[in-house]
Amino acid sequence: MKRNQRVAWLGAIVLAVIILLTTIAAPNTQITSGSTYNRSPDGYGAWYAFMQDQNISIQRWQKPFSDLPTTKNPITLLQVNSTLQEIEIYSEQEEWIAKGNNLVILGIKKPVTAAAFSTQQQSTFGKVKIDTRRRYNISQEEQITLEDKFGTIIWQKKFGKGKVILATTPYLAANAYQNNDSNFKLLADLVSKNSQKVFVDEYIHGYKDKDIQKKLGEDSILNYFAKTPLLPAFIQLIVLLLALIWAENRRFGKSVTLKTPMIDNSQAYIQALAGVLQKAESTDFVVEMLGKEEQIQLQKTLGLSQIPLDNQVLLKIWEEQIGNNTEKLNAVLQLQSQKRRISERELISWLEKWRNLRK
Repeated sequence: MKRNQRVAWLGAIVLAVIILLTTIAAPNTQITSGSTYNRSPDGYGAWYAFMQDQNISIQRWQKPFSDLPTTKNPITLLQVNSTLQEIEIYSEQEEWIAKGNNLVILGIKKPVTAAAFSTQQQSTFGKVKIDTRRRYNISQEEQITLEDKFGTIIWQKKFGKGKVILATTPYLAANAYQNNDSNFKLLADLVSKNSQKVFVDEYIHGYKDKDIQKKLGEDSILNYFAKTPLLPAFIQLIVLLLALIWAENRRFGKSVTLKTPMIDNSQAYIQALAGVLQKAESTDFVVEMLGKEEQIQLQKTLGLSQIPLDNQVLLKIWEEQIGNNTEKLNAVLQLQSQKRRISERELISWLEKWRNLRK
């Protein structure tokens, strides 16, 4: 193969690698947390089914806020943030609320206090489980709905004939709390009181009705990729490959005899050790060794030292930096701290949880 051809092929390979890395390394925003379509612990599918069982008029809303219907009867729109957000009530929302409608937003970013992460708060429906240290100091125009000595957890504010209800936790009635009826009943009361219709905003979680998809040009896979930066790069790659094939007028180079693959001694040793541990059912040893390494890698990702930290310290840093629920991280840390044998199924589940945390 001539020098110019080798350079061209090298350029094509580099371009392909760039496209691949762009696809793999692109930010993957998890916006399904808080969605009623989500059946995982941070979803709201169970609460949505609970509302339907109570014969409450509830509907998933998959259009922009501006498309909300205007009716004489009050409407409540529930928004569950996938990540903690600052309070931003726009003029369009204020105008809609002032007409007598209600807006409920879960997951408002407020300062972390000295409160315990998991607490049981007394309400009119019984004890409500709250998993957050974040609290808020209300102003004179606002009204407390749920609080403790560290501050307010749920509060509301009037705008004309309507009101906006806010909460520091996005997990007030998540699937993880299916055994806490008080959580489900409290949120049901917040959204259905003085309201004839309840809408759950799924548009903020990426769900769109077909007419909206068509309007935005997202009704087909081709239209979707046409709006991404990958399309021009992909076209350039195709053109370059076609030019190389035309110039060479044959397949991608001369045939090459396959070589016998070299045995990877390290891999063979790891597989042998894994087989011994499996026969000995030494899952406690596996959990201890892998748990330490996973924790060190997690600390490096958080910008911490490689010296294993105390579980409570790591949980606090996780919440401050990531802002997500620490329940999953606490579960994997507690299991490796117990130093006991577990079943192979539990081990696989534990490793899967670590993999999800790394994402």
